[in-house]
Amino acid sequence: MNSTLATPWAPVNAAEPDAGPPSTSGLDVWPPQVPGVIHGYVATEDPESLRTQRRLAELGFLPGETVRIVARGWLRRSPVAVRVGQSTFALRAHEAALLRVHAAEVVR
Repeated sequence: MNSTLATPWAPVNAAEPDAGPPSTSGLDVWPPQVPGVIHGYVATEDPESLRTQRRLAELGFLPGETVRIVARGWLRRSPVAVRVGQSTFALRAHEAALLRVHAAEVVR
């Protein structure tokens, strides 16, 4: 298996001044039932985090996709039930923290 990760997304570095909209935060702290749009992934060099990001991308957690937290576990707020598209997934808090989300634009 090739260790090089070809990513369909651009990692988001929170230290960069233009890392995204000011309301960008991790999915792990996103409020329940509030639609958000995936902005990107947290920049990381950790091989395990890169594998997790690849798995999330394969499941459909890609920039531009709308996500919504459906429910949270009562103990330590993990796992997190997340709806993306027509699918619902349970993510651990550390997996959700790898995703950067910003507020969805309201269409009137």
